Amino acid sequence: MKDILLDKPGKKIILLGNEAIVRGALELGVEFVSTYPGTPASEIGNTFFKLSQDKEYKEYFEFSVNEKTALEAAIGASFSGLKTLVAMKNFGVNVCLDALMPFVYTGTKGPTVIVVADDPSCHSSAQSEENSRGFANLAHIPILEPADPQECKDFLKLAFQISEKFKIPIILRTTTRVNHQRMPVQLGKIAQLNLVAGEFIKNPQQFVTLPPRVLEMKKELLEKIEKIRAFAENSSVNLIDGGRTSINKKAGIITSGVSYLNVKEALKELDLDLPILKLGFFYPLPEQKIKTFLRGLKKVLIVEELEPYLENEVARLAKEANCKLEVVGKKLLPEIGELKPEIIISAIAKFTNYKLKSMNFRSSPRFATACVIGNWKSKIPQRSPQFCPGCSYWSVVSAIKKSVDPAKVIFGGDIGCYMLFGTPAIGMQDYLSCMGSSIGIAHGIKKALRLGSGQADSQKLITFIGDSTFLHAGIPALINTIFNKSNPLIIILDNQTTAMTGHQPNPAMATKINSEYKFGFTDPDFSAKGDGCQPAIIIEDIVRACGVKNLKVIDPIKQEEFVSAIKEFLEKEEVSVIIARRMCVLFAKSLK
Repeated sequence: MKDILLDKPGKKIILLGNEAIVRGALELGVEFVSTYPGTPASEIGNTFFKLSQDKEYKEYFEFSVNEKTALEAAIGASFSGLKTLVAMKNFGVNVCLDALMPFVYTGTKGPTVIVVADDPSCHSSAQSEENSRGFANLAHIPILEPADPQECKDFLKLAFQISEKFKIPIILRTTTRVNHQRMPVQLGKIAQLNLVAGEFIKNPQQFVTLPPRVLEMKKELLEKIEKIRAFAENSSVNLIDGGRTSINKKAGIITSGVSYLNVKEALKELDLDLPILKLGFFYPLPEQKIKTFLRGLKKVLIVEELEPYLENEVARLAKEANCKLEVVGKKLLPEIGELKPEIIISAIAKFTNYKLKSMNFRSSPRFATACVIGNWKSKIPQRSPQFCPGCSYWSVVSAIKKSVDPAKVIFGGDIGCYMLFGTPAIGMQDYLSCMGSSIGIAHGIKKALRLGSGQADSQKLITFIGDSTFLHAGIPALINTIFNKSNPLIIILDNQTTAMTGHQPNPAMATKINSEYKFGFTDPDFSAKGDGCQPAIIIEDIVRACGVKNLKVIDPIKQEEFVSAIKEFLEKEEVSVIIARRMCVLFAKSLK
C-alpha cells in the first residue's frame, strides 16, 4: 500500500475510500494524525501507521488510547499551529464529545479535520445505528459528506481549506459504503513537508472557555457558521445533476453521500431522468441553493439514510420557497438500515407512479428485486459468526462452563471479538452496551442485588473486557467498582493486540526497539533489555494500583488453574480480576 500511495501525480489508481483519505492528507501536507481504531474507519489509521514506520515520512502519527485522548492530542497540535487529522468511527464522537464541544468554540490555529465513519445497518457495530449528522446542530460543527473515494480525497482537502479559512474544526462524515468502496482516484502531488516544531502562543482569550468569554465564543461561532453557509452556496460540492431530458420536471430528488450514487443507479434502472440536488455540505446547508431547486417543483423526494435530518430541513425551507410543495422521504424510505439501490428503485417508482412490471433477473437483478421487495424472504440457512480456529477465547468459554451453570450466572459483555459470547452456540452474554461499560454495569447490578437485604447476593456475575477496551474505558469503571465496594468477577481477555479492528498496537502490547515495533512481549523486565526500549503497559500493575487484591494472570489453556480461580473468586466479597493472557492466534501467526 505504501508504494501505491507514492504513485506519481496525475495517475489514476484504485483506492478504498479510507486510502483516498490518507492520500488526500498526504497531498495537503498533514503534520499530525491521531486515531483510535474503529471499523469502518480502521484502514485510515492502519495506513498511516505503516507509513509512519518509514523514516522518509515526517508527519506524526499515533494510535491513541481512546477517541477522547486522540482528539485532545489533536487539539494540542492544532493550538500549536499544525495541520491535524483525527479519525474515528461514529461511537468515538460520543467518547470525545466533552473535548469536541469546547474545541468548536475555541476554534483552531492549525486547520483540523475529524473523519467520522458511520455504519448504517451495523455491519461492524454493536451499540446502535448512530447517525453522526445529529452532532451538527448540537455542536455547530460543519459537516461534509463525500459519496465515493475520489470525493473522499477532494472533500478532505476542501475541509482543510475551510478549517484554515474560518478557524474551525470540520467533520468529514463517511459511511461504510464510502469507506470500503473502491474506484479509480486521480492523484495529486504529495506535499513535501519541511516540518518545524509547533509553537503554542499564549492567548487565554482564544483557548480558555470560561464565562463570560465562553458566551462571546458562542456568538463568534454562530457568526462563523453563517459565513461558511455563504461559502457553501457557491461551492461545487453542492451540484444539480440530471433532469435535462425529462419531460415532466415537476418532480425532483435531494440527496447526499453514497445515497447519491444509489439514486443514480436507481434512475438508470428505471430509465428515468429526474433533477437531483446533491449536497456535499450537510451543515451548514446551502439554503438558498435548496430553495432555488425547490421552486417550480410539485414534489421532491429526500433520499437519506437513517433519521430524516435533511427531510426536516427541506420541509422547513419549502414553507418559504414553495409552500405547496410535497416533501416526501421516510413515507417511502426506511429509517433503519442502508438504502440499497433496490429499496430506492421501489421508492422512486412509487414517487413517480412508475409501474414496476419487468421481472428480467438476468438483465437487471436490482430492478427485479425491487419488483418484489417486501415479499422476498431468504431461504439461505443462517450461520452465526464464530471465533477463529485456535482462538484462546474458546478456552475461556470452556473453563467457565466447567466452573458454573451458565443459566445461574449473569454475564456482562463489552466491545471486542468476545461479543461473540452472545451467540446462541455460547450463550454467555446478558447485556452489551459500549466500550468499558461491562464493568460499570456489573457494579450497578451487584449493588442492586444487595439492595435492602444487606446480605450476600444470590446471583453471581462474571463480566468480560478486552485489553484494549480496558485501557480505553475500563479503568475508571474498575476504580468506581472498588471505591463503592461491589464484587463482580472481571475477566480481562488479554490477547495482546487490538484484534477485532485489525491487530493495531495498544499500550499493553507494543514495545518499540530501535524504531521498530515488537509485539507480544509479556515479560515485565523487557524494558531493561535492548537499546531504546519503550516498555509495554503491564495491565496487572494497573489493576493492583487500583486496589484489587484478588488477582491472577492465567493462560486460558491451563484449564484446571482457570477453573479453580473462577470458583475461588466468585465467592469473594470484593471485586476479583482474572487476566486471561494468550496471544491472538492470527496475530501470533503474522509475527512468524
